[in-house]
Amino acid sequence: MIDPALFDPSAVSEEIRAQNAAIVARLAPLGRYWEAPPALIRENRRKGLGAFPLMPLSSRAKTIAIDGPGGPIPLRVIAPENPRGVYLHIHGGGWTIGTADEQDPWLDRLADKCGLAVVSVEYRLAPEHPFPAGPDDCEAAALWLVREAEGRFGTSRLFIGGESAGAHLSALTLLRLRDKHGLKPFRGANLFAGCYDVGMTPSAANWGDEPLILNTPGIKVFADNFCGPSLNRRDPAVSPLYADLAGLPPALFSVGTRDPLVDDTLFMGSRWIAAGNRAELAIWPGGSHVFIRFDSALAEQALSRIDTFIEGL
Repeated sequence: MIDPALFDPSAVSEEIRAQNAAIVARLAPLGRYWEAPPALIRENRRKGLGAFPLMPLSSRAKTIAIDGPGGPIPLRVIAPENPRGVYLHIHGGGWTIGTADEQDPWLDRLADKCGLAVVSVEYRLAPEHPFPAGPDDCEAAALWLVREAEGRFGTSRLFIGGESAGAHLSALTLLRLRDKHGLKPFRGANLFAGCYDVGMTPSAANWGDEPLILNTPGIKVFADNFCGPSLNRRDPAVSPLYADLAGLPPALFSVGTRDPLVDDTLFMGSRWIAAGNRAELAIWPGGSHVFIRFDSALAEQALSRIDTFIEGL
């Protein structure tokens, strides 16, 4: 069973307590910033005015384009010499914001520590492109990688992963490849702070207004952008928590205890195991939503756990 001590307030370090208080103090004056036009939210995020600090760009990143169902899909590639595997990365941002070049230090780290070529997908964003546009683009990128990995990177050892909405889209991509194409090409999945029930789990629905990166009203807006007014949010094609999860690869589920989406990870990890798959659950005391975007000892521990998981597959 999960150790309840991980959820005890006394398990939270002073560093993380101070970091969380600083996040809330910075975001509270912004009000319901997620209700601004998406283009403005994206512009502010690119200026470092959003929930997360800016991360430096990688000097070795290259962008290529592949054919997609709605037009060309840009892929951001960071690759070491002679990669030992390829990691398909899907960025977060509530299906509404975020880009493939906002987390280069993580992708550089996977290239350096795990020897992976990392391919990050610039999928179409909601609300301009609601469901199924984003999942369609991620599916197309995964199929391209299955076809091209050996020829381009010299390896067919494949991994997939993402953060927040990117973890959700990673899970949908695994299900689409299994169900539509009869493919199970990925050796492992790294799923960080995912939203697996777009209709909202109890922790998301009951969090309230505290702006610790996410809160209940913000999650609802992002889900509305992705789904529109009439989509059944418990359809397994939309919310993978409700899918048949049999035959999926080993997965590392990571989440902080101060994440409104903590239930999503607890529920999805349990269902993953109940379906007969291997899963590891990394619960980080006091961690906010995608807390690895902020420098801390806790972030380094979480990133090292990811390295270890991948290296073991």
